[in-house]
Amino acid sequence: MVLVVGLMVALAVGWLGADFAFGQATLVATYAIAGLGVVIIVGQAGQIVLGQGALVALGAYAQTLLVQAGVAPLLALPLTAGVGALGGVLASLPAGRLGGLYFGMSTLAFALIVEEALVRWESLTHGPAGLVVPAFGAGGWQADTPLAQAAVSGVVLLVALALAARLLRSRLGRAWRAVREDEAAADTCGIAPGAAKLRAFIVGGSLSALGGGLYAHWIGFISPEQFGLVFSFELLMLAFIGGARRLSGAVWGALVVVAIPQAIAVLRDALPGDWARAAGLELVLFGAIIVAVVLLRPQGLASGPRGG
Repeated sequence: MVLVVGLMVALAVGWLGADFAFGQATLVATYAIAGLGVVIIVGQAGQIVLGQGALVALGAYAQTLLVQAGVAPLLALPLTAGVGALGGVLASLPAGRLGGLYFGMSTLAFALIVEEALVRWESLTHGPAGLVVPAFGAGGWQADTPLAQAAVSGVVLLVALALAARLLRSRLGRAWRAVREDEAAADTCGIAPGAAKLRAFIVGGSLSALGGGLYAHWIGFISPEQFGLVFSFELLMLAFIGGARRLSGAVWGALVVVAIPQAIAVLRDALPGDWARAAGLELVLFGAIIVAVVLLRPQGLASGPRGG
Protein backbone atom coordinates (compact mmCIF):
# COMPACT_ATOMS: atom_id res chain seq x y z
CA MET A 1 0.00 0.00 0.00
CA VAL A 2 2.88 2.36 0.81
CA LEU A 3 4.18 1.80 -2.75
CA VAL A 4 0.77 2.58 -4.25
CA VAL A 5 0.43 5.79 -2.22
CA GLY A 6 4.00 6.79 -3.08
CA LEU A 7 3.30 6.23 -6.77
CA MET A 8 0.14 8.35 -6.55
CA VAL A 9 2.08 11.16 -4.85
CA ALA A 10 4.79 10.99 -7.54
CA LEU A 11 2.16 11.22 -10.31
CA ALA A 12 0.44 14.10 -8.51
CA VAL A 13 3.75 15.99 -8.17
CA GLY A 14 4.36 15.65 -11.90
CA TRP A 15 0.80 16.58 -12.88
CA LEU A 16 -0.28 19.20 -10.33
CA GLY A 17 3.00 20.67 -9.10
CA ALA A 18 5.02 19.85 -6.01
CA ASP A 19 3.53 22.31 -3.50
CA PHE A 20 -0.09 21.51 -4.36
CA ALA A 21 0.55 17.76 -4.39
CA PHE A 22 2.33 17.79 -1.03
CA GLY A 23 -0.45 19.98 0.38
CA GLN A 24 -3.03 17.42 -0.70
CA ALA A 25 -0.88 14.58 0.66
CA THR A 26 -0.79 16.41 4.01
CA LEU A 27 -4.57 16.60 4.08
CA VAL A 28 -4.90 12.93 3.13
CA ALA A 29 -2.59 11.86 5.97
CA THR A 30 -4.36 14.15 8.47
CA TYR A 31 -7.82 12.91 7.47
CA ALA A 32 -6.55 9.33 7.62
CA ILE A 33 -5.32 9.80 11.22
CA ALA A 34 -8.70 11.26 12.22
CA GLY A 35 -10.47 8.52 10.25
CA LEU A 36 -8.55 5.82 12.10
CA GLY A 37 -10.54 6.80 15.17
CA VAL A 38 -13.78 6.08 13.30
CA VAL A 39 -12.41 2.77 12.00
CA ILE A 40 -11.59 1.67 15.56
CA ILE A 41 -14.99 2.64 16.97
CA VAL A 42 -17.20 1.63 14.04
CA GLY A 43 -15.27 -1.08 12.26
CA GLN A 44 -13.67 -2.86 15.21
CA ALA A 45 -15.98 -2.23 18.18
CA GLY A 46 -19.14 -2.10 16.05
CA GLN A 47 -20.52 1.13 17.52
CA ILE A 48 -22.42 3.71 15.46
CA VAL A 49 -20.83 7.14 15.83
CA LEU A 50 -22.34 10.18 14.09
CA GLY A 51 -20.42 12.98 15.78
CA GLN A 52 -16.73 12.12 15.47
CA GLY A 53 -16.04 15.60 14.13
CA ALA A 54 -16.48 16.88 17.69
CA LEU A 55 -13.45 14.88 18.84
CA VAL A 56 -11.41 16.26 15.94
CA ALA A 57 -12.53 19.75 16.97
CA LEU A 58 -11.49 19.13 20.58
CA GLY A 59 -8.05 18.10 19.31
CA ALA A 60 -7.70 21.13 17.05
CA TYR A 61 -8.66 23.59 19.79
CA ALA A 62 -6.63 21.83 22.50
CA GLN A 63 -3.50 21.85 20.33
CA THR A 64 -4.00 25.50 19.39
CA LEU A 65 -4.63 26.69 22.95
CA LEU A 66 -1.69 24.71 24.33
CA VAL A 67 0.67 26.14 21.70
CA GLN A 68 -0.65 29.66 22.32
CA ALA A 69 0.02 29.08 26.04
CA GLY A 70 3.66 28.38 25.27
CA VAL A 71 3.74 24.57 25.06
CA ALA A 72 5.98 23.27 22.27
CA PRO A 73 3.84 21.79 19.43
CA LEU A 74 5.57 18.42 19.64
CA LEU A 75 4.95 18.19 23.39
CA ALA A 76 1.40 19.43 22.97
CA LEU A 77 0.44 16.54 20.65
CA PRO A 78 0.24 13.84 23.37
CA LEU A 79 -1.71 16.24 25.60
CA THR A 80 -4.07 16.85 22.69
CA ALA A 81 -4.53 13.10 22.29
CA GLY A 82 -5.34 12.98 26.01
CA VAL A 83 -8.04 15.61 25.56
CA GLY A 84 -9.48 13.50 22.74
CA ALA A 85 -9.46 10.45 25.00
CA LEU A 86 -11.42 12.40 27.63
CA GLY A 87 -13.85 13.51 24.93
CA GLY A 88 -14.22 9.87 23.90
CA VAL A 89 -15.09 8.93 27.47
CA LEU A 90 -17.79 11.62 27.59
CA ALA A 91 -19.18 10.64 24.18
CA SER A 92 -19.37 6.98 25.19
CA LEU A 93 -21.25 7.54 28.49
CA PRO A 94 -24.71 6.78 26.99
CA ALA A 95 -23.38 3.44 25.65
CA GLY A 96 -24.23 1.76 28.96
CA ARG A 97 -27.94 2.45 28.48
CA LEU A 98 -28.36 2.91 24.74
CA GLY A 99 -27.41 0.79 21.80
CA GLY A 100 -27.45 0.82 18.01
CA LEU A 101 -28.98 3.83 16.32
CA TYR A 102 -30.10 5.35 19.64
CA PHE A 103 -26.50 5.49 20.82
CA GLY A 104 -25.46 6.92 17.45
CA MET A 105 -27.97 9.73 17.94
CA SER A 106 -26.50 10.44 21.37
CA THR A 107 -23.05 10.94 19.77
CA LEU A 108 -24.72 13.33 17.35
CA ALA A 109 -26.06 15.28 20.33
CA PHE A 110 -22.55 15.30 21.82
CA ALA A 111 -21.22 16.86 18.60
CA LEU A 112 -23.89 19.57 18.68
CA ILE A 113 -23.05 20.38 22.31
CA VAL A 114 -19.33 20.66 21.53
CA GLU A 115 -19.96 22.88 18.50
CA GLU A 116 -22.26 25.15 20.50
CA ALA A 117 -19.72 25.37 23.35
CA LEU A 118 -16.97 26.35 20.91
CA VAL A 119 -19.18 29.09 19.49
CA ARG A 120 -20.34 30.50 22.84
CA TRP A 121 -17.12 30.22 24.88
CA GLU A 122 -15.71 33.31 23.19
CA SER A 123 -13.26 34.18 25.97
CA LEU A 124 -11.40 30.94 25.18
CA THR A 125 -12.19 30.09 21.54
CA HIS A 126 -13.01 33.56 20.11
CA GLY A 127 -16.29 32.04 18.93
CA PRO A 128 -17.05 32.31 15.20
CA ALA A 129 -14.02 34.64 14.77
CA GLY A 130 -11.79 31.59 15.28
CA LEU A 131 -8.14 31.23 16.23
CA VAL A 132 -4.94 31.63 14.24
CA VAL A 133 -2.65 28.61 14.55
CA PRO A 134 1.15 28.80 14.12
CA ALA A 135 3.05 26.27 12.02
CA PHE A 136 4.12 23.01 13.62
CA GLY A 137 7.70 22.93 14.84
CA ALA A 138 10.19 21.24 17.12
CA GLY A 139 13.55 22.38 18.53
CA GLY A 140 13.63 25.63 16.56
CA TRP A 141 12.64 23.93 13.27
CA GLN A 142 9.29 24.77 11.69
CA ALA A 143 7.26 22.73 9.23
CA ASP A 144 6.40 25.76 7.11
CA THR A 145 6.65 24.16 3.66
CA PRO A 146 4.20 21.69 2.05
CA LEU A 147 6.94 19.06 1.84
CA ALA A 148 7.78 19.36 5.56
CA GLN A 149 4.08 19.25 6.49
CA ALA A 150 3.55 16.15 4.34
CA ALA A 151 6.59 14.48 5.92
CA VAL A 152 5.41 15.18 9.49
CA SER A 153 1.87 14.00 8.75
CA GLY A 154 3.15 10.89 7.00
CA VAL A 155 5.38 9.94 9.93
CA VAL A 156 2.56 10.47 12.45
CA LEU A 157 0.19 8.43 10.25
CA LEU A 158 2.63 5.52 10.04
CA VAL A 159 3.15 5.57 13.83
CA ALA A 160 -0.62 5.69 14.40
CA LEU A 161 -1.19 2.79 11.98
CA ALA A 162 1.52 0.71 13.68
CA LEU A 163 0.12 1.33 17.17
CA ALA A 164 -3.44 0.61 16.03
CA ALA A 165 -2.34 -2.63 14.33
CA ARG A 166 -0.61 -3.71 17.53
CA LEU A 167 -3.78 -2.97 19.49
CA LEU A 168 -5.90 -5.02 17.10
CA ARG A 169 -3.62 -8.03 17.62
CA SER A 170 -3.91 -7.70 21.40
CA ARG A 171 -6.54 -9.04 23.79
CA LEU A 172 -8.30 -5.69 23.60
CA GLY A 173 -8.61 -5.93 19.81
CA ARG A 174 -10.10 -9.41 20.10
CA ALA A 175 -12.54 -8.11 22.72
CA TRP A 176 -13.65 -5.33 20.35
CA ARG A 177 -14.33 -7.81 17.57
CA ALA A 178 -16.20 -10.13 19.94
CA VAL A 179 -18.44 -7.25 21.08
CA ARG A 180 -18.97 -6.23 17.46
CA GLU A 181 -20.08 -9.72 16.42
CA ASP A 182 -22.28 -10.62 19.39
CA GLU A 183 -22.41 -8.55 22.56
CA ALA A 184 -24.32 -11.18 24.56
CA ALA A 185 -21.94 -13.97 23.54
CA ALA A 186 -18.94 -11.79 24.40
CA ASP A 187 -20.44 -11.11 27.84
CA THR A 188 -20.91 -14.85 28.36
CA CYS A 189 -17.24 -15.41 27.53
CA GLY A 190 -16.15 -13.02 30.28
CA ILE A 191 -15.70 -9.89 28.17
CA ALA A 192 -17.23 -6.75 29.64
CA PRO A 193 -18.93 -5.05 26.63
CA GLY A 194 -19.21 -1.69 28.39
CA ALA A 195 -15.48 -1.57 29.20
CA ALA A 196 -14.57 -2.65 25.66
CA LYS A 197 -16.73 0.10 24.15
CA LEU A 198 -15.27 2.68 26.52
CA ARG A 199 -11.70 1.74 25.52
CA ALA A 200 -12.64 1.90 21.83
CA PHE A 201 -13.85 5.46 22.31
CA ILE A 202 -10.71 6.36 24.28
CA VAL A 203 -8.45 5.08 21.48
CA GLY A 204 -10.69 6.44 18.72
CA GLY A 205 -10.99 9.83 20.43
CA SER A 206 -7.21 10.07 20.88
CA LEU A 207 -6.54 9.34 17.20
CA SER A 208 -9.19 11.75 15.93
CA ALA A 209 -7.93 14.50 18.26
CA LEU A 210 -4.38 13.88 17.06
CA GLY A 211 -5.57 14.35 13.50
CA GLY A 212 -7.38 17.52 14.58
CA GLY A 213 -4.23 18.94 16.17
CA LEU A 214 -2.20 18.44 12.99
CA TYR A 215 -5.07 19.73 10.85
CA ALA A 216 -5.06 22.97 12.86
CA HIS A 217 -1.34 23.51 12.22
CA TRP A 218 -1.61 22.85 8.48
CA ILE A 219 -4.73 24.96 7.89
CA GLY A 220 -3.43 27.80 10.10
CA PHE A 221 -6.88 28.91 11.24
CA ILE A 222 -9.72 27.13 13.02
CA SER A 223 -13.32 28.07 13.75
CA PRO A 224 -16.32 26.03 14.97
CA GLU A 225 -18.06 25.75 11.60
CA GLN A 226 -15.12 23.76 10.19
CA PHE A 227 -16.07 20.88 12.50
CA GLY A 228 -19.84 20.80 12.06
CA LEU A 229 -22.08 17.87 11.20
CA VAL A 230 -21.00 17.81 7.56
CA PHE A 231 -17.44 17.14 8.73
CA SER A 232 -18.67 14.29 10.97
CA PHE A 233 -20.55 12.94 7.96
CA GLU A 234 -17.35 13.10 5.88
CA LEU A 235 -15.43 11.12 8.51
CA LEU A 236 -18.12 8.44 8.65
CA MET A 237 -18.19 8.22 4.86
CA LEU A 238 -14.38 8.07 4.87
CA ALA A 239 -14.48 4.90 6.96
CA PHE A 240 -17.38 3.43 4.98
CA ILE A 241 -15.84 4.09 1.55
CA GLY A 242 -12.35 2.99 2.56
CA GLY A 243 -13.47 -0.03 4.58
CA ALA A 244 -14.18 0.19 8.32
CA ARG A 245 -13.01 -3.38 9.02
CA ARG A 246 -9.41 -2.62 7.93
CA LEU A 247 -7.00 0.03 9.21
CA SER A 248 -5.88 0.78 5.65
CA GLY A 249 -9.49 1.72 4.94
CA ALA A 250 -8.84 5.04 6.68
CA VAL A 251 -6.13 5.88 4.13
CA TRP A 252 -8.21 4.84 1.10
CA GLY A 253 -11.20 6.72 2.43
CA ALA A 254 -9.11 9.84 3.07
CA LEU A 255 -7.82 9.71 -0.51
CA VAL A 256 -11.41 9.76 -1.80
CA VAL A 257 -12.64 12.45 0.61
CA VAL A 258 -9.75 14.80 -0.20
CA ALA A 259 -10.07 14.11 -3.95
CA ILE A 260 -13.80 14.91 -4.08
CA PRO A 261 -13.41 18.75 -4.00
CA GLN A 262 -10.88 18.48 -6.86
CA ALA A 263 -13.29 16.27 -8.81
CA ILE A 264 -16.05 18.81 -8.22
CA ALA A 265 -13.83 21.60 -9.54
CA VAL A 266 -13.29 19.59 -12.73
CA LEU A 267 -17.00 18.76 -12.98
CA ARG A 268 -18.04 22.39 -12.58
CA ASP A 269 -15.90 23.28 -15.61
CA ALA A 270 -17.38 20.43 -17.64
CA LEU A 271 -21.05 20.67 -16.66
CA PRO A 272 -23.55 23.08 -18.26
CA GLY A 273 -24.28 26.38 -16.45
CA ASP A 274 -27.14 25.50 -14.07
CA TRP A 275 -25.61 22.15 -13.12
CA ALA A 276 -22.19 23.72 -12.52
CA ARG A 277 -23.66 26.28 -10.09
CA ALA A 278 -25.90 23.79 -8.30
CA ALA A 279 -25.50 23.64 -4.52
CA GLY A 280 -24.95 20.29 -2.86
CA LEU A 281 -22.87 18.87 -5.70
CA GLU A 282 -20.44 17.47 -3.15
CA LEU A 283 -23.16 15.47 -1.39
CA VAL A 284 -24.43 14.17 -4.74
CA LEU A 285 -20.91 12.99 -5.58
CA PHE A 286 -20.59 11.38 -2.13
CA GLY A 287 -23.86 9.55 -2.76
CA ALA A 288 -22.75 8.33 -6.18
CA ILE A 289 -19.46 7.03 -4.77
CA ILE A 290 -21.24 5.26 -1.91
CA VAL A 291 -23.62 3.53 -4.35
CA ALA A 292 -20.64 2.46 -6.47
CA VAL A 293 -18.78 1.13 -3.41
CA VAL A 294 -21.84 -0.78 -2.19
CA LEU A 295 -22.25 -2.41 -5.59
CA LEU A 296 -18.60 -3.14 -6.35
CA ARG A 297 -16.83 -3.42 -2.95
CA PRO A 298 -19.37 -3.83 -0.14
CA GLN A 299 -16.63 -3.92 2.53
CA GLY A 300 -14.87 -0.81 1.20
CA LEU A 301 -11.97 -0.04 -1.11
CA ALA A 302 -9.44 -1.71 1.20
CA SER A 303 -11.14 -5.07 0.76
CA GLY A 304 -11.45 -7.30 -2.28
CA PRO A 305 -14.35 -7.14 -4.75
CA ARG A 306 -16.27 -9.66 -2.64
CA GLY A 307 -15.29 -8.18 0.66
CA GLY A 308 -12.23 -10.36 1.13
